[in-house]
Amino acid sequence: MNQSRTTLLITLTGRDRPGVTSRLFSTLARFPLSVADIEQVTIRGRLVLGVLVGCEAPPDLTAIYGAVTELAGDLGLEAEITTGSAERPSRAGSSRVGGRLHVTVLGSPLLPEGVAAVAGRIAANGANIDRITRLASDPVTCVELDVSGAEPVSLRNELAAVAVESGVDVAVQRAGLHRRAMRLIVMDVDSTLIRDEVIDLLAERAGCADEVAKVTESAMRGELDFAASLRERVALLAGLDAGILDEVRSALRLTPGARTLVRTLKRLGYKCGIVSGGFTAVIKPLADELGIDFVAANTLEVADGRLTGRVIEPIVDREGKTAALRRFAQAADVPLAQTVAVGDGANDLGMIGAAGLGVAFNAKPVVRDAADTAVNVPYLDTVLYLLGIPRDAVEAADQADE
Repeated sequence: MNQSRTTLLITLTGRDRPGVTSRLFSTLARFPLSVADIEQVTIRGRLVLGVLVGCEAPPDLTAIYGAVTELAGDLGLEAEITTGSAERPSRAGSSRVGGRLHVTVLGSPLLPEGVAAVAGRIAANGANIDRITRLASDPVTCVELDVSGAEPVSLRNELAAVAVESGVDVAVQRAGLHRRAMRLIVMDVDSTLIRDEVIDLLAERAGCADEVAKVTESAMRGELDFAASLRERVALLAGLDAGILDEVRSALRLTPGARTLVRTLKRLGYKCGIVSGGFTAVIKPLADELGIDFVAANTLEVADGRLTGRVIEPIVDREGKTAALRRFAQAADVPLAQTVAVGDGANDLGMIGAAGLGVAFNAKPVVRDAADTAVNVPYLDTVLYLLGIPRDAVEAADQADE
C-alpha cells in the first residue's frame, strides 16, 4: 500500500498578538487536513509559527492558500505555504542512525562564532539540527539543540574540541526518558558547592597556611596520594581550638547559583548529596541549612576542645566518594544511571565516571576530559540547564513561593 501523502508547510511571521494560533487552526479545520508538526517561537515580540499538515487526497491548494493569506492579512502577518510529499514515517524507522541527542551550548556571553562552530561541526558529522530552544539568557546564555543522526560519543568528542577553541561549554546527551529520569545529584564541596577550600581556611587560622600549601602542591605533582596528603596537612592543625571550626563554617562562601540549584531540584523531587575531602564539622551544618539529604566527609579528631592533628578513618578520598555515590543511590532507591555527579578535581573522577551524567565544574583538564560535559562559568545552577530545566521555569517557581 502506498502511504505517500501531500504535505503543506504553513508559516506565519510578524508581530505577535493573542489568538494567532487559535484562529489559524480554526481556519485549517475547514479542510480535510491532519496536523503532523507544530513549531512556534516568539523573540522580542516577533512570531514565527510553523504548521506542517498532511492530506491523503490531493488538497484544494487554491482554497487553502486563499483562506490562510486572508487570515494573515487580517492579523497583520505574512504567510507562506510550501507543498511536498513525504512517506508516512513508521515508529520503528523514524529515528536516524545514532538516535536523537540534546546538545546544550552555554556562553557568557554566547557569541555568534561559537554557535557557528558548534552547528558546523554537527553538520560535518552528517547530523541535523531539528530544533533550537533557549533555556536561559542571563547571566549565562544557554540554548539547546535537538540533533538527529549523530553518534553521541564521537559527536561529544568533536564538540569538546570546539568548546575549547570557541570558548563555549557544550554538553551532549541522549534524548528521551533518560534525562528526565535523573533523580539524585551528588556534588563535591570545596571549589564546587562552595568557593573555598576548607583546609586552607583552617590553616590560615592555625598559622600554617604556607606549610599546608606546600603539601597540597606535592600532592598535585603526584608525590603523595590524597589520603597521605590529607593526613600530613591535618597534622599541621594539631592544637587548634575546635571552636575555630564554627568560625570557618560561618565564613564559607557558597558558589553563585548553589542555593538555586538545590532549591529547584528539591522542588522537582530530586535527592541531593554532597561528598567532600573536607570535614563533617564544617560541612554538615551547611548541608542541613540547604536541605541536602546525604553527606559524606572526613571527621577531625578532637580531644579536650582542640584538634589532635588526626583524621578518623576511613578517609573519604576518590574511592570513598565513589562509594558514597553508590551508597546514596541505594538509600534513595535510584539506579546509578539516574544519578548526576558534579566535581572539579581528580578526587571526583571516580564518581563522575560512575554516575549517569558526570559534570566537570570549572575543573582541571584531566577532569574535563573524563566527564560527560564541562561547565566553565561560575554559576552552579547552570547544571539545571543540562537537565533541560529552563531559567524561566526556575524564576516562576521562585516567584510563586514569595
